[in-house]
Amino acid sequence: MSTLLVIVGSVRPTRVGGAVADWVIEHARRRGDFEVKVADLRELALPVMDEPHHPRLREYQHEHTKRWSQIVDDADGFIIVTAEYNHSIPGALKNALDYLVQEWRGKPVGVVSYGGISGGTRATVALQVVLANFAMQGTAANVEISWVAQRIAEDGTFTSDEKLDGVLEAQLDELSLKLAAR
Repeated sequence: MSTLLVIVGSVRPTRVGGAVADWVIEHARRRGDFEVKVADLRELALPVMDEPHHPRLREYQHEHTKRWSQIVDDADGFIIVTAEYNHSIPGALKNALDYLVQEWRGKPVGVVSYGGISGGTRATVALQVVLANFAMQGTAANVEISWVAQRIAEDGTFTSDEKLDGVLEAQLDELSLKLAAR
């Protein structure tokens, strides 16, 4: 069974990314065609890139980098859950991506973005450039959640709808096919 790593890209104390990620994780686990793991960048707490050598060399000096490298290396594919900050991705997410090179290379990836009116579209576009540099296999189905704050219930859970569920399932279908072809 393929391992799908869901990466929670926002580290803000008041983020909604955890609730959105929980929705993604629930859908992915319910399918049964992935072993789903989670990497919450807030919990990983990677410092701003502090490795002395270029990541393509994989000569990591710090334990936090070695741990992050192993988490990503063990994954067969990814879903990145990201907020849109200032028409781009959160700095913590960019930093986490930049720590590594070979571990990402050629693996399938889907994006679930959220924000205001744009639904995180600009974050998705910014992220696609970075993922292309790693020769990652992006999905045609990107999940973009507009007005995400209105979808967070009082208990902090994310409230989806049939349309969003359908787009997420399409993304998971595509990831499943890409992983089966590897």
